[in-house]
Amino acid sequence: MEIRSLTRAEEEVMLILWQLEKGFVKDVLAEMPEPKPAYNTVSTIIRILEKKGFVGYTAYGKTHEYYPLISQAEYKRHEAQQLLENYFDNSLPQLVSFFMKDNQLNTKDLDEIIKLIQSKKPE
Repeated sequence: MEIRSLTRAEEEVMLILWQLEKGFVKDVLAEMPEPKPAYNTVSTIIRILEKKGFVGYTAYGKTHEYYPLISQAEYKRHEAQQLLENYFDNSLPQLVSFFMKDNQLNTKDLDEIIKLIQSKKPE
């Protein structure tokens, strides 16, 4: 199944569902920051997420308990790949260079990146 990018509102709901692991619309709504959207708004977003294949549910009569079908790690991987493909010609060095030029990476960050690379290198 192809993962599609989420809107900001959809991502906000998914972040809550990933945290809860499963829940009813009222549970998701309870975790949202003020000003809280209307119950029907959250319900609609969850149904859209269901159609997109992100959310499944267990029915209890007319009530549905929702749960993620895609892990947060899978979605992060997808979004990171989209960022690389769409803005950096699939080049990780270009991505790192961009953040270095923009002064968003300090020496400590670079040291951590180097340590990660060295820990993954085959001997």
